[in-house]
Amino acid sequence: MPKEEGTKLIVQNKKARHDYAIEDHYEAGLVLTGTEVKSLREGRASLAEAFVSIDRRGEMWLEGANIPEYLNGTWNNHAPKRKRKLLLHEREIVKLSRQSEAKGYTIIPISLYFKNGRVKAEIALARGKKEFDKRQALREEQDKREALRVMRYKNMRAR
Repeated sequence: MPKEEGTKLIVQNKKARHDYAIEDHYEAGLVLTGTEVKSLREGRASLAEAFVSIDRRGEMWLEGANIPEYLNGTWNNHAPKRKRKLLLHEREIVKLSRQSEAKGYTIIPISLYFKNGRVKAEIALARGKKEFDKRQALREEQDKREALRVMRYKNMRAR
């Protein structure tokens, strides 16, 4: 079988960009079982309730991510919401743990994707947005959309 190249998006946490202001991005590997990878190849996963934690031993874990059981799996199928270890360099983990201890910061998963045949997780250091910040961001998006719509209409009339 030929080796895969490039990236293929599996799942994205759309709510994360709405609820958090993203400060820093990191790419982390994931420790998975065979049936989890097969389930991800089918595009079945959810990061809606997922978060990242760092334990006392300095290991990062992806918790709350839902990777459903592989449909053609047998009795040795995986647990859908188990903790999954994230693979980063030690200096990155230390840096993230120090920054996440600051008030208002947390580490969240942004997306899962295949990169050259391996599953990677994009995680980010983020600060929670206040309610008025969320409304302001939505208002700005609507204004941009409206401006593009007006420009498109004017360009059509000019022809």
